[in-house]
Amino acid sequence: MSLFKARDWWSAALGEGEEFDQGCLCVGDVDNSGSGHDKVVVGSYMGMLRIFSPHASKSSEGGPVEAQLLEVQLQNAVIQVEVGKFVSCSELLHLAVLHPRKLSVYSVSGTAGNVEHGDQYQLKLVYEHNLQRTACNMTYGTFGGVAGHHSLCIQSMDGMLMFFEQDSYSFGRFLPGFLLPGPLVYNPRTDTFLTVSSARQLESYKYETLAVATEAESRQDPDLPSKTGGKRLTPDWTFVLGEQALDLSVPSFSHSSASIFVLGERNLYCFRDNGQIRFMKKLEFNPSCFLPYASVTDGTTNLLLGNHTNMLLVYQDVTLKWAAQLSFVPVAVRVASFPELKGAVVSLSSDGHLLCSYMGTDPSFFTTPKVDAREADYEQVDAEMKKLQRFIREASRTQGGRRAPSLEFLFLILFVDFGFSSLSPPAVGSSTVVEFSAFLNGLYPPADLTGDVTVSYSSKRKPSRFVTCVDFLAGVPRVLQSRFGLPLALVCVPSSPAKTTKFKITVDTNQPPVDLGSVFKEFSAKSEDKDGNTVAFQFLSGAKVTVLASKTSQRYRIQSDAFEDMWLVVKELVLRSDQHFAKAGVKDFKKSFSGPPPLQDYFLSVDHHFQLRVSAQQYQDLLSERALQFRAIQRRLLTRFKDKTPAPLQNLDTLMDATYSQVMALAEAAEENRAQLEEAFVRLRSATHLLVLLLSLWQGLTPDQTAILEATLLPLLQDTPQLGWEESCDAAVSHLLRTCLSRSPRDQATSLAQAGGPVLGLPRDTARLKKHIALLCDRIGKGGRLTLASEANVPVPAQVQNLAAPGESLTLFCVFVFFLILSFYNVFVIKS
Repeated sequence: MSLFKARDWWSAALGEGEEFDQGCLCVGDVDNSGSGHDKVVVGSYMGMLRIFSPHASKSSEGGPVEAQLLEVQLQNAVIQVEVGKFVSCSELLHLAVLHPRKLSVYSVSGTAGNVEHGDQYQLKLVYEHNLQRTACNMTYGTFGGVAGHHSLCIQSMDGMLMFFEQDSYSFGRFLPGFLLPGPLVYNPRTDTFLTVSSARQLESYKYETLAVATEAESRQDPDLPSKTGGKRLTPDWTFVLGEQALDLSVPSFSHSSASIFVLGERNLYCFRDNGQIRFMKKLEFNPSCFLPYASVTDGTTNLLLGNHTNMLLVYQDVTLKWAAQLSFVPVAVRVASFPELKGAVVSLSSDGHLLCSYMGTDPSFFTTPKVDAREADYEQVDAEMKKLQRFIREASRTQGGRRAPSLEFLFLILFVDFGFSSLSPPAVGSSTVVEFSAFLNGLYPPADLTGDVTVSYSSKRKPSRFVTCVDFLAGVPRVLQSRFGLPLALVCVPSSPAKTTKFKITVDTNQPPVDLGSVFKEFSAKSEDKDGNTVAFQFLSGAKVTVLASKTSQRYRIQSDAFEDMWLVVKELVLRSDQHFAKAGVKDFKKSFSGPPPLQDYFLSVDHHFQLRVSAQQYQDLLSERALQFRAIQRRLLTRFKDKTPAPLQNLDTLMDATYSQVMALAEAAEENRAQLEEAFVRLRSATHLLVLLLSLWQGLTPDQTAILEATLLPLLQDTPQLGWEESCDAAVSHLLRTCLSRSPRDQATSLAQAGGPVLGLPRDTARLKKHIALLCDRIGKGGRLTLASEANVPVPAQVQNLAAPGESLTLFCVFVFFLILSFYNVFVIKS
């Protein structure tokens, strides 16, 4: 329990799914009870108006309900509520409710009840004004120094100040240089209106200046008759804040100094009435609301300031006096006086959490537990040490003529003693099943059906007093990774065989053809072929792939209308054939591809991907050009509008509309091209995987050589605007041609690979890349070895051969050094 927490005195949850903001809260004796006690008025954007009279409840049942005086569903959203003397010839307080297109003034009255239900309150409309412009906020006061009643000023979304004197409309004025509305407040000491403009400066306008300025309607509405006279509206004084203001406040309590407070996004400002700054406080947090209130020290002002870390701070000028924790982010805060609590803090959240609290401390009954300071039992420690040493010796015994590495044994111990995050820790030797979902990124077959699973864990073994080899890794986080394959049935369904196709691939084997119905059981249920010689697949994107097993030869034919669509089926056929003959006990099963590699079919995917990349670059250039043109037109229009003697637009507005339409059309085309480019790259990956598989079957490449070839032709998993597949693949292929696939150190491939330059970028065309890939396949077909060593195909000098002759002794020496280092490592772990 925190000591510095706002102590809850009364709270209520207002509705469900409603939204509230800064102007939706006010306090005052709205029912004119005469007791001087405040009521809490809350309006919501959903049109609900509620009035509360909070009081401390003896029990938790019915507290907020008993305190609620009134709840009314209004027809429009409530933007702001204020309590003041808004009715002429009346000293009573009334409630002003601002809607987007209407201002309503109500009277709130209560009638004493004769039964246990208590008093009954009702809301009565006194008058209302329909607004011609959408309202943003409002302020009230004794405009022009007229005492006894309050006038209202409403700021519209387009920068017009509309003045109302009770039930009549006075006049309207447009703020100069307006772009977006800001907070608005009235200063009764100087009879001025304060606001923060979109230029991020504080502006002050005298009421007298607003009254004699040019009429707003005559300038904005050309249909109305023009009026002569009037002055150009200019601010009395301005101050550049350099940031947007969240709220303004002019305290009116008598014993405080004449100050104007501005809450910015990062700073708190205090000004004198003439615009001179008194002080500024830099805030180290994001504020949400504030409220100046009376201070017990003359010449100073206290401030309540809420922030987005659920804190309510109390400042005396710039000095922090108190900090209290709230359970929500306040968007509005007020100070009210209730019968049982004077100076209560009323705060409201954006989701309707209304809280009345006080700044105080409650005693905490938490006591710190005693620390266990028992002395160590050395006999028990010595017995535990001997037990662990025996455990290590048993683990280090030779097994089958080899010494079991201790680090591997420790890893096995930790492996059976881990727990999953969000999963309950499994018992030793048990397994846990985790379900997940897989989804397609688009209407095209994926390039890979493999996934990676990562498990993070730490040992739950309690460490002993001495850190031993077993406890060295205790509590240390570890990560295990594994790869798995998704079933083919996720992306395709059984289908009827296609009779005519564009692309075909033939795979040879040294064993009779298998029954395709038994190999692809999940796809043979709806197959019309009862002999098991044909199976067809239809991807969710609509593409079809057919597999045919020859009846007279040991061959399989895979055919489809797209080269890249055959990749997953060919891969699955090779994998399932290996598993089938492995279960049958055939150890010499071999697969091959007679060649040559289908480069022309593969280059179709390369060209399609490259053209989309070129289109993306062209769209980017056109968008930059049109955006530059759009900004130039904006600058010229802004210059025309700011000119004191406006000149004709000369169709600049028409040109601006046309440029804007072009920008939007280009953006939509660029977005569509981006989606096509993503699909093209996935298809290019599928085609590349298929080419790598065919090359490995063609020349019988080892798994290491196949991995090098795949990393060369697929150096990227995704395209970026800065680096694409074409230039990356070309650089990798050129490196292989220059190193392990070169015929001699003076091979022509060296100069060919260095002709492109060191900087990678979008090439002009794909001719150079195609030439390098064809040369790569030719070198592999002629027996070139794929290895990471650059001198793989270069003859080794005799001197080097002589130095490497005693290879066995050199190998034994390396093994000896390795185990020596491992022994030192184990000794260090045990002693540490």
